Amino acid sequence: MHNDLVAALDIGGTKIAGALVDGSGRILVRAQRPTPAREDGETVMRAVASVLGELCASPSWLHVTAVGIGSAGPVDAHAGTVSPVNVPGWRGYPLVDRVRAATGGLPVELVGDGVAMTAAEHWQGAARGYDDALCMVVSTGVGGGLVLGGRLHPGPTGNAGHIGHISVDLDGDLCPCGARGCVERIASGPNIARRAIEGGWRPGPDGDGSAAAVAAAAAAGDRVAIASFERAAQALAAGIAATATLVEIRIAVIGGGVAGAGEVLFAPLRRALRDYATLSFVRDLVVAPAMTGTDAGLLGAAAAVSRGPRGEAAATAAG
Repeated sequence: MHNDLVAALDIGGTKIAGALVDGSGRILVRAQRPTPAREDGETVMRAVASVLGELCASPSWLHVTAVGIGSAGPVDAHAGTVSPVNVPGWRGYPLVDRVRAATGGLPVELVGDGVAMTAAEHWQGAARGYDDALCMVVSTGVGGGLVLGGRLHPGPTGNAGHIGHISVDLDGDLCPCGARGCVERIASGPNIARRAIEGGWRPGPDGDGSAAAVAAAAAAGDRVAIASFERAAQALAAGIAATATLVEIRIAVIGGGVAGAGEVLFAPLRRALRDYATLSFVRDLVVAPAMTGTDAGLLGAAAAVSRGPRGEAAATAAG
């Protein structure tokens, strides 16, 4: 890319992050706003525009040649629209057109947040060197993406690998997506916290009722908190094992805020995988924490445009 930069957007149910990224993956400028997820679609777009406005104000903006977006899904990369489950004001929202207009007509590439994270991890993270991988974001929601045969596999609309909406409990709770017993309904941060509270766990004096607080309680030995994480790990293991059986992935990389729980999540996950990944060709499946951290969405969104159409060159180069 030489002096060329990519503007990257990482749009989720909690925050809208933006950055200017160079060809080696260095983040030069950052901006961030909370996502007004319960507001109408135009209010959400104003938050996106505010992030873009801050990036545009940087002198480095003169070197920006394109915009990459990793968004909570589902997305439709072909149509340039997004319908995030956790942002109800956006249904078929023409995000690509709106971002293109806000940036003076720059080329815009859209992928799902799970695909973006996958591109980042295969480029610079834990999936580097693996030709077949599943990478997951476990946070406010649960997303994912696939690398198959050494190349990023976004699918026709950019949603391939969206493991969060695989049903692992056929009679389970109704998910906002309309199905029952989805991985996301069990393993996402808000649902880990919800289940712990329903089971009798209570936040401490600071009133923190987040999944991170539940993780801290689990690490301290709280049985209800431990049980909530074990249930999340079981759901993740079932989804990962099903994916591995279907397409023969060799590694599952897990990032996002919930992965920050460390062994509180990964220890029961590895145990549960032994119960679900039983066939000979999936028994040696590696499970690893993501390495690109909170920057995964931004790096992956940049990779989607700066290293080849829909991130394919990024995945190939990382392999």
